[in-house]
Amino acid sequence: MAVEYRSAEGRQDRLPALVADLVRRPMAVIVATTTAAALAAKAATTTIPIAFEMGGDPVRLGLVASLNRPGGNVTGVTFFSVGLGAKQLGLLRELRLGATHIAVLVDPKFPGTEQFVSEVRAAGSAIDQQIEVFYVSSEREIEAAFTTLVQRGGGALLSGTGAFLLSQLDGIVALAARLRIPAIYVNRDYVAAGGLMSYAASTTDAYRQAGIYAGRILKGEKPSELPVMLPTKFELGINVKTAKALGLEIPDKLLALADEVID
Repeated sequence: MAVEYRSAEGRQDRLPALVADLVRRPMAVIVATTTAAALAAKAATTTIPIAFEMGGDPVRLGLVASLNRPGGNVTGVTFFSVGLGAKQLGLLRELRLGATHIAVLVDPKFPGTEQFVSEVRAAGSAIDQQIEVFYVSSEREIEAAFTTLVQRGGGALLSGTGAFLLSQLDGIVALAARLRIPAIYVNRDYVAAGGLMSYAASTTDAYRQAGIYAGRILKGEKPSELPVMLPTKFELGINVKTAKALGLEIPDKLLALADEVID
């Protein structure tokens, strides 16, 4: 078995050409590891099986007809990162920061951004928490968002999902540390890099499940008959060293809930 790898390197506009190249070869199965990649693959072929691993809602985005019976040539695994904003906001407030408002950093080009923003705004409104959303699509815009956040007295940050923001992981974590802004992220890699806290489904488990589906498809099973898998494991990560640097004391209740604590 030969495996061909393609990466858009954070530039979603390159995806259609990359997928078109794979379709011309053609491939026995295409594995798409981001929401944007899955959408590009579906737009390029209705015959080659596609197995995705993504954070968006595949039904809302039109990738599958339903979770139980996807139909067509697409199925896979979703960890619904766009649906975790309310939970992440609640965990951030558990730190008792007393923040007058919380900033939310999102990528306007990520297909699930509006759903994520809508759910965070609704959660904030329900608890009288002021939310300020920053749409960023470049390193310069990220830096400007942090500057504005500090100028307006923003007390904390919720960093959204998507391939672009993940590609800027080190820069975002460094800015949060330098400007002393407590932040929660949608991927444990941020915590490993020095970020304060993360809450998300296990991406490692999602990748493994996508690989299993790719194998089942190669053995003859049809994507239309393989239900979209939902996350079964969610992970809370806390970097205690970062908390100390920010002068924060993590409540014992949060530490007890954490799946990973970096000290």
